[in-house]
Amino acid sequence: MEQNDIDYFKNLLTNWLAELLNQADNTVMGLRDSDDNLSDPLDRAAYDTERSYLLRMRDRESVLIKKIKRSLEDIEDGTYGVCEDCGADISIERLKARPVARRCIQCNTKQESIEKLIGV
Repeated sequence: MEQNDIDYFKNLLTNWLAELLNQADNTVMGLRDSDDNLSDPLDRAAYDTERSYLLRMRDRESVLIKKIKRSLEDIEDGTYGVCEDCGADISIERLKARPVARRCIQCNTKQESIEKLIGV
């Protein structure tokens, strides 16, 4: 991978990480400052549903944050863009579509097939 590609992905991942961390901070502040005095059962149910949805989204984002941090570590180590299974280079097109990809498309397809067979 060329240096300009590495710089591109490092910038992309860094900005993505900052955006996700900012959203997480805003969520925490919003949950802390929320009004829990809802006497109407329908209002309470709507509030609880929205809060549950928001927490699930942030949970998924926390997994993504870990993947982004790992990809940034790989950039520093010089292993970013290398398939963790076969050691081949991951295509730039794949990395642009999924910057946190850890496998080439062939190994990822194989892994997904195995997971489908065992029901993961």
